[in-house]
Amino acid sequence: MSPAMQEVLDILDLETIEHNLFRGRSPQTAWQRVFGGQVIGQALVAAQRTVEVGRFVHSLHCYFMRPGDIKVPIVYQVERLRDGGSFTTRRVTAIQNGEAIFSLEASFQVDEDGFTHQMSMPIKVPPPSELKTQRELLEAAEGLPDAVRRFWGRERPMEIKPVTIDHYTTREKLPPVQRVWVRTTGPVPDDRATQAAVLAYLSDMTLLDTSTYPHGRTLFDPDIQAASLDHAMWFHRPHKLDGWLLYSQDSPSASGARGFTRGTIFAEDGTLVASVAQEGLVRQRT
Repeated sequence: MSPAMQEVLDILDLETIEHNLFRGRSPQTAWQRVFGGQVIGQALVAAQRTVEVGRFVHSLHCYFMRPGDIKVPIVYQVERLRDGGSFTTRRVTAIQNGEAIFSLEASFQVDEDGFTHQMSMPIKVPPPSELKTQRELLEAAEGLPDAVRRFWGRERPMEIKPVTIDHYTTREKLPPVQRVWVRTTGPVPDDRATQAAVLAYLSDMTLLDTSTYPHGRTLFDPDIQAASLDHAMWFHRPHKLDGWLLYSQDSPSASGARGFTRGTIFAEDGTLVASVAQEGLVRQRT
């Protein structure tokens, strides 16, 4: 278990402060803004704490309203919108300094049998055994910007193996497609609620960057202002997060200083685990 992964599991273990009220903290890092995946994961945990046993998240939809301050605890207020025969719905508001910084609605369902199909994993993606992690690429890759090197060199809870890093080493305009392999740097408890929260945490990684590819830019460029605006996720099948996952992403559109990106998360055996969609601010400063 890496220290960074243990930290993620610790921050997802929220403190209960009152009925429907929970408190979370943030890791004290060099980043002054709370990582979006952290708030998604913590808000999902808060919702899960109010749902009866045997119901599991199948979708969530959320909005980022204000940047979170890593030095201030985050209070999560849960509203119990519906408890039905098969489905449960919860709304969660994340609060700092008396103001809402984030909101999430999540739906939970009992396990049921039904029609089953899925899209196939992309067939031309190299397996993770043939690729280097971001930290390993620091020694081998040439032309990486200093900001990318600093970010990749940090201890993080996830190992990421990008299929290509061309968008970091060139200003060439590339197709809006990104594929990365990702896995946790330590075991995740054998508990579906925790596994879903960790999957939600990692779903915010690398996603928005894909919308900059057709413009020969990256989110690390100093004149680019970027932030997640909303995030949606659908959990298709449970996964123990005990191996590599392929995060396949594409960006159908960018307009109005916003980039839109979709993602599908596959297990190594080709099982479709989850789907993601996100729109974010991608503004060029003048």
